[in-house]
Amino acid sequence: MMHQNGRKKLNRKPGHRKALLRNQVIHLITYGFLTTSKVRAKEVQRKAEKMVTVARDGYNFNTIRRLKSELPYSETAITKLIKEIAPQYATRPGGYTRIIPLGARTSDTAPVARLEWVQ
Repeated sequence: MMHQNGRKKLNRKPGHRKALLRNQVIHLITYGFLTTSKVRAKEVQRKAEKMVTVARDGYNFNTIRRLKSELPYSETAITKLIKEIAPQYATRPGGYTRIIPLGARTSDTAPVARLEWVQ
């Protein structure tokens, strides 16, 4: 049963799912956008928005520690998140990203979407 469980499993085991979402969040932070399936984009959006909320506190020990627990293998993404991305949303109460539907993939007709930062 999936009662009171808001996360999608994405047909992956927990470790693979966690690594997939981490890598896609790193891609979003590094390049500013992410093109993937709509379901994955929604999961990445949840994770990314929580990380921006944590990063808004600024460059201090506790913020870095909390972000490293989520992205342990990308120091540059953490630095960019804290110094460049989070200050843009300091006064915004939420909704840092948007999902733009792009239609269906030709190979398997999966709905594709683009996840990007709101300016």
